[in-house]
Amino acid sequence: MHLRPHSIPICAVILLLVLAPRTRAGTITGHVEARSVIDETPGDSGGSYGSRRYKFLEKIDYGAMRDFVVSIVGVDAPPPAGQTPPHGTVTQRDGTFVPHVLPVVVGTVVDWPNADDIFHNVFCMSESTPFDLGLYKHGDKPQSVTFSTPGRMEVFCSIHTKMNCIVLVLPNPWFARANDKGNFVIPDVPAGTYKIRAWHERLPAKIKEVMVPAEGTVEVDFIMGLAAARH
Repeated sequence: MHLRPHSIPICAVILLLVLAPRTRAGTITGHVEARSVIDETPGDSGGSYGSRRYKFLEKIDYGAMRDFVVSIVGVDAPPPAGQTPPHGTVTQRDGTFVPHVLPVVVGTVVDWPNADDIFHNVFCMSESTPFDLGLYKHGDKPQSVTFSTPGRMEVFCSIHTKMNCIVLVLPNPWFARANDKGNFVIPDVPAGTYKIRAWHERLPAKIKEVMVPAEGTVEVDFIMGLAAARH
């Protein structure tokens, strides 16, 4: 004998919902920073960079690096179909894109308001998400772009050559941009073992394995740059 859906008592339905297993999730926290070899070598004030041969080369200030992004890799978890897509914003302000790096989950709609009283142009030549929003300034209706494909999207202004930013489109929502002190928090990660990546636009990525508990926090720290390459 099969029970019809309407024949199940309401109280029984409520009891089943209460007793149903819930997704167990934990939090990933940590610190990410870049270091040079000099940072680990007492007494070295610059080495060969002080010679005439290399004086025109840029010497990277690792300690000043910002915009690190830490994310879980190898897992596809886009927003459910039919759900209102997530939104992000990159503002054109004082002749720069703010923020310089915007990590988003695939499917995110990004708005590009212009807060300056001069014209800017926003364009991207990515094969997966090419766009050109044309010229507009403060007071004009903000333009929007939907990022439907994972990847690194380089965005520029055709008028001002030093204006550029990166939209880092990720395959799942478990990521975080580190703050100015290098600290990050990724909440609500389903329990399990994952590969987690630390990314910076100018450095090779670092990947570690992490086991996320069903409850509580796991800590993962990263060192990037030349110092990391020595280990």
